Amino acid sequence: MYKTEIEVISLGKYIKFNQYLKEKYGGRIQKISIDAGFTCPNRDGNKGSGGCTFCNNTSFSPYAMSKQTVEEQIEKSIDFYKKRFKNLKGFIAYFQAFSNTYAPVNKLKEIYDKAMEYDEIIGMSIGTRPDVVPDEVLDLIATYTAFKPEIWIEYGLQTANIKTLRNINRGHGVSEFVDAVLRTKKKAGIKVCAHMIVGLPGDEFEDYVETVKLISALPIDGIKIHPLHIVKHTIMEKQFYRGEIKTLTLEEYANIVAQLLEILPENMVIHRLTGEASEDELIAPDWCTSKRKMEVLNAIDESIKRREANKKLILKQ
Repeated sequence: MYKTEIEVISLGKYIKFNQYLKEKYGGRIQKISIDAGFTCPNRDGNKGSGGCTFCNNTSFSPYAMSKQTVEEQIEKSIDFYKKRFKNLKGFIAYFQAFSNTYAPVNKLKEIYDKAMEYDEIIGMSIGTRPDVVPDEVLDLIATYTAFKPEIWIEYGLQTANIKTLRNINRGHGVSEFVDAVLRTKKKAGIKVCAHMIVGLPGDEFEDYVETVKLISALPIDGIKIHPLHIVKHTIMEKQFYRGEIKTLTLEEYANIVAQLLEILPENMVIHRLTGEASEDELIAPDWCTSKRKMEVLNAIDESIKRREANKKLILKQ
């Protein structure tokens, strides 16, 4: 039911999100996933219907489609994590399910205010799409930076390949992402995290590199890199069973991520390097589960070490 932030191991020189928070606040800061009842313009007919071909939001968010209030979700999670972890210094309210800026400003303010009322909560992370953040919404979000130090917006780009974006029914292009990032960074105090997916059908290694280069060239503070994983009740599930989509092996994914990390600027905060679904929801690959997340991170770490060792060997020669 609950998902904790991944405990990323060494990963060389890279700044891990949990490390960034621990150094800044002197202890563990725990994210609380919240479903505030939002939908998506790619589902309600505004941009499209059916959503992205990979999307079954209930598989990614523990409270997705929840009937519990925002307050109930927060209080239940705070109680759970306080019992589970010692030296907790605070919480971040993570609005995760669907597009969490996709509502009138007065409705957004009502929802955000409820989360920000808790003294234990030091900020929020708002997951959304780059095409549903008008300036008035950004102005609202910027007001919270005056009294909460960690205000993040997480923009799903997924890939810089426009053909792939069309094929996965994303409903926006690369230009909307660039525009949203630039407008967001004009607002004092808001941090930006970009999401990308490795393994989307139609993408090749050059597309992953281009996506990371784009993210690196923009004023972006953090990144989440996910492997494509197929879950039930999605268009991709049908495509997978028809043989139209193949997923990466763990070794392939680890090697790709190790190379992508080398492109990122050293001050980029790594929020996440894997993704998982529940065993009941997951179709493929079998390594995208919570039980195997440390195996994934270890594989990435080993790939980084091998690449660094090879570089040192070449320099010696």
